[in-house]
Amino acid sequence: MGPLQAPLQFMPLTGGQSNPTYRVSSGGQHWVLRSQPGGALLASAHAVDREYRVMQALADTDVPVPRMRALCTDASVIGRSFYVMDFIDGRVFMDPSLPGVSVPERAAIYAELQRVAAAIHGVQPETVGLQGFGRPENYRARQLQRWASQYRATQTEEIAAMDRLIDWLQDKAPSSASTGLVHGDLRLDNMIFHPTQPRVLAVIDWELATLGDPEVDFAYHCMAWRLTSQEFRGMREHDLTALGIPSEHAHLQAWCRLTGRTPPPHWDYLMAFNMFRLAAILQGIRFRALQGNAASADAQSTGARARLLADAGWRLVQALA
Repeated sequence: MGPLQAPLQFMPLTGGQSNPTYRVSSGGQHWVLRSQPGGALLASAHAVDREYRVMQALADTDVPVPRMRALCTDASVIGRSFYVMDFIDGRVFMDPSLPGVSVPERAAIYAELQRVAAAIHGVQPETVGLQGFGRPENYRARQLQRWASQYRATQTEEIAAMDRLIDWLQDKAPSSASTGLVHGDLRLDNMIFHPTQPRVLAVIDWELATLGDPEVDFAYHCMAWRLTSQEFRGMREHDLTALGIPSEHAHLQAWCRLTGRTPPPHWDYLMAFNMFRLAAILQGIRFRALQGNAASADAQSTGARARLLADAGWRLVQALA
């Protein structure tokens, strides 16, 4: 990181819904500044210090992350906590059906997703200084309680499907089967790919990372197979075979093979749980949009999908009966 040249130039980066993110330029150098949003924050939310810590810890692992440069928790500097990391120039795919990408490259991209997910879930926390990064015991029950509480704290309207879904998840909750590092928002669009190769250069947006259940984390990743693009960045309406994208089953089997696991016995429960969890996250985005402190210009429309996710989760539950 060379000497800075005034004036610094700041450009907002789009895509994220939680923490405001900017590209900072000085001369020919570029970095990313990511901060907490303004306004009142929910307890434990927008923990940029945790993002910084986990990416710094993963620097010498098989998990690709940007190089961390500085963390500032002194609110007197810019009014809120922030960190600075290297800017990664590459491709971000928002649509999991990968329009405009060739069939062979789609297959290669999904193979890379399997590799990167397995690398994340194969990290031994104690070997990279992440022991104590979270409380892995009773992870599923604690996550259910946490996101139900977050949902109630940001609720702006009644969603009957969400209430029924929470009750069902509490009644049917299986215990966690394993413990490891979890990303918490493991989606295709939270990975930066090489400009021309099907290779991930960086996994970003680690705000929800903790020690927990990798099966839950990978099931969240696999929601794209169960959801439509209208519901939330899904691809259920597409002919995946024609596109060269593996089926959900094949994707799961590949992850199991790479991590040495057997397929989770409560896979549909994990899917329903993650639809509930994403609905709670989207509700929080809508709440911040109504409060006027959302990180993204499309926060209102994104947050409005909370009802669609709750409905999708409840339809899945009903199909299991």
